[in-house]
Parts: sequence; structure tokens; C-alpha cells
Amino acid sequence: MEPVIIVAVILLFVVLSAVKVIKEYERAVVFRLGRIIPAKGPGIIVLIPGVDRMHKVSLRVIVLDVEKQDVITRDNVSVAVNAVVYFKVVDPVKALLSVEDYFFATAQLAQTTLRSVAGEAELDELLSQRDEINHKLQEILDRHTDPWGIKVTQVEVKHIDLPQEMQRAMAKQAEAERERRAKIIAAEGEQQAAAKLVEAAKMMDATPTALQLRYLQTLSEIAVENNSTTIFPIPMDLFEAFRPKTQIHKKDA
Repeated sequence: MEPVIIVAVILLFVVLSAVKVIKEYERAVVFRLGRIIPAKGPGIIVLIPGVDRMHKVSLRVIVLDVEKQDVITRDNVSVAVNAVVYFKVVDPVKALLSVEDYFFATAQLAQTTLRSVAGEAELDELLSQRDEINHKLQEILDRHTDPWGIKVTQVEVKHIDLPQEMQRAMAKQAEAERERRAKIIAAEGEQQAAAKLVEAAKMMDATPTALQLRYLQTLSEIAVENNSTTIFPIPMDLFEAFRPKTQIHKKDA
């Protein structure tokens, strides 16, 4: 009876070891006697014990943090640049057969490509044209990793570390630019105000009565704002606008 139990346990162990469950985001690459067969999964797959050898490959997006790379830009500025790469396996068979370690290979390729692309650009381009740099990195990486069954979906430059001297120089440049814009805006405001004053002066010169009314309005505003009594001399030409009518009335009389 005991041999039967032992055989049953062995058979149960063999069956359980032959049955594998592959998750939705995984694929199973099986080598049968050294030869590869098409990827299997997801779900339950059955392997031949002692004959099949399985490798699981994840199809999810992998986030690769590319460490800082020391780069000398085209205009001879030393900077440290790092980036993040998003990629995924689209062909599990190629990912295992074409390269020994697709993750390590992609990481090394990302580092060298980042140094190459950043070294071909000037500092202003690295700082202001980030989208173009990202697109160029993604295109180069995707082209080189395609034979490995890898799809690079996105590349983003994270940080660009500048030397302290360059940071101080850029801060001074930005401050000078802000001062220049402030002076231009102030000058434009003065120009517009002067134009309005000239326009108002021409209008009052054409109608002397308006000037006298403006003078009286100013006196009224000052009287409202101040509680103390203020005496202003009234110029004689205040009544010049009314003299023609007075002279006409005298002639008629």
C-alpha cells in the first residue's frame, strides 16, 4: 500500500509542477529541448516536466531612471543631465533571444544616447527646447531597441545641473532682462501719458471755458478732501470767457 501512496504523491507533484498559471500582463517563453516555441499565456499552460524550460516576461511598462551623465555641450558648458525612460516588451521571444539582458542593455543605451544628444546641443537648447530633446532621445532609443522586441514609449529629461558660476551668470542675465523690460514698460507709459496730456492741452486751448471749469473743479476737490480753510487767488482771466457776452449786452443797452 505504501508504494502506491508514494507513486501517487510523485505523480501529483509532477502534475502540479507541469501546470503553470500565467498572469494577464505576462507571457511564457518556453524552450523545449533547447528549441523555442511560441510564447504562451495568459492563463493555464502545461509544461512537459524535464523537457520544457519556461521564462516569464512582463509586458508592463518599465520605468528606467537614467543616472546623471556628465556632458559638455556644443558651446563648451559642463553640465550633468539625467532622464527617465518608459519602455515595454512587445515581443517576448526577441527580448530573450536577441539580447542577454534587455533591461541592462536598454539602460546602457539610454546613458550613451543621452550623452550624445546632450553634447550635440547648446545650453540654451537644453533649457528651452526640452520637448525636441525628449523626442529625439525617444526616436533614437526606439530605433535601436526595436530588434530586441522593445518599444520605447517616452523619454523625459529630468534635471540639468549647471555649475555655480553659470547659475550666477544666468541669474544676473535674467535680472538685467527684467530691469530692461520694466524700463521699457515705464517709458511706454510715460509716452502714452504725455500724448494724452498734449491732447487734453489742445482741447483746453481750443475751449478756454473748459480750462476755467477744470480749475474750479480742482478747487472743489481740494475743499472736500481738506478740513482746513484754504484761500486760493482767483486769476482775472477766469472771467475772460464771459467778457464777450458782457460787452455785447452793454452795446445793446
